[in-house]
Amino acid sequence: MTTTELGQALRRWRDRVAPQTAGLPAGGQRRAAGLRREELALLAGISVDYVIRLEQGRAANPSGQVVEALARALRLSGDEREYLFRLAGLVPPGPETVPGYLTPSVQRLLDRLVDTPVGVSDAAMTLLVANPMYAALMGDPSGLRGFERNGVWRNFTGAPTRVRHTPQERRAFEAGMVAELRATYARYPADCQLRRMVAELRANSERFAELWDAGVVGRLEGSRKTIEHPHVGLLTLDCDLLRVEGNDLHILVYSAEPGTEEAEKLALLSVLGTQSLVG
Repeated sequence: MTTTELGQALRRWRDRVAPQTAGLPAGGQRRAAGLRREELALLAGISVDYVIRLEQGRAANPSGQVVEALARALRLSGDEREYLFRLAGLVPPGPETVPGYLTPSVQRLLDRLVDTPVGVSDAAMTLLVANPMYAALMGDPSGLRGFERNGVWRNFTGAPTRVRHTPQERRAFEAGMVAELRATYARYPADCQLRRMVAELRANSERFAELWDAGVVGRLEGSRKTIEHPHVGLLTLDCDLLRVEGNDLHILVYSAEPGTEEAEKLALLSVLGTQSLVG
């Protein structure tokens, strides 16, 4: 397969995705009903220039991570995703790799939860996709690359976060994350990216190494989280972790009790988030 065929496929798939279905504003003059190149780049977390070079056949051999991100952004079916990997000269990820595929049913769920902050992560806690409300609440993740998108990596390397923990909550959360990651590591022992991340975390974080070497295995549970937002202040929200067992995905949903101050702040965030996306 040639990069020209890859470019043609990307253009066809881009043209069929309406921006509003991807959570993007549909205003302005458009020559086609589908996504603009810059919108696809935003959704996939890559540069506009790289999208152009892929479509024009001037870029060859995109990485598996880029292909997976493009497949999610373009809402490809399972067969289309496999075809995209083949066009890129890659073997589709097998059962030994942590799955990163969003099924149409999970995508439909996201489409319906437009007023609720929702993020979808893989079994290794790498954020795959987040809706605009999640970005408004937790900060826009679109500029994060590689391990920066992984929750374990961010928590143990001191990345900025809006979540505020007490010392006891933080210790429990760290232990839960490492226990979950170890269980994932056992399910996918041949996943090279996961092995590399664990090795780098053990080398760079004493706390992670201590917890990892303790050998605890378990599941990270949902909880209530206090989030400090720069515009609406503190919110304490329910944070439910839903698991898609067949695809080994985690759906993180933030919600507030109706009629509370937190619910009012979330409603305000939906307006602030929309304005930031349009502007």
